[in-house]
Amino acid sequence: MNAPHDPALRAELDAGLRALALDPALAAPLLDYLALLARWNRTYNLTAIRDPREMVVRHLLDSLAMVPHVAGLPTLADLGTGPGLPGIPLAIALPGLRVTLVESNGKKARFLREAVRQLGLDNAEVAESRIEALARPGAFAAITARALATLPDILAAGGHLPAADGRLLAMKGVRPDEEIAALPAGWRLEAIHPLRVPGLDADRHLVVVARAPAA
Repeated sequence: MNAPHDPALRAELDAGLRALALDPALAAPLLDYLALLARWNRTYNLTAIRDPREMVVRHLLDSLAMVPHVAGLPTLADLGTGPGLPGIPLAIALPGLRVTLVESNGKKARFLREAVRQLGLDNAEVAESRIEALARPGAFAAITARALATLPDILAAGGHLPAADGRLLAMKGVRPDEEIAALPAGWRLEAIHPLRVPGLDADRHLVVVARAPAA
């Protein structure tokens, strides 16, 4: 895809990529993804955010803020990815990362397959499945979820998916202390990383949860 891009959107994305210390060459495929999302969204209502400038910040840059914490991983499952967030921006930014986009909604899964095809993302695949029904136990170095559910609920549905030394990398707004206190047996908080999203005046945190050592 090489469609012309809105210069104002390109300038905003370029500035955000610089702030995140990411390659400016990522702007073109990211905007191709955004254009495809905006086009499908008019018919399929894939996201409530419709303003393209807001999409740059709340979809693209918000997803890319976790790149430093994902870089170097071999595999990642994005649970309840919706229109591909954060999985598709991460797959674009990190071609060495194998991303599985897990989504049970049929229209969203169709969009994801088309996005993977049109963007030429050889490192991304779509799993049209409920999270708890995905029969890939221990297959992933990490799982992630963005605005999906509480930490206990994410682990209840997808805790079978990380490898023995795998992690849950959960994208959250304000620090979710109550959710952390309610982590199920067998899981522990490893780290909380504040995230700075260019253009977003709101709290963002990446919560890292690992399996607890056996007693």
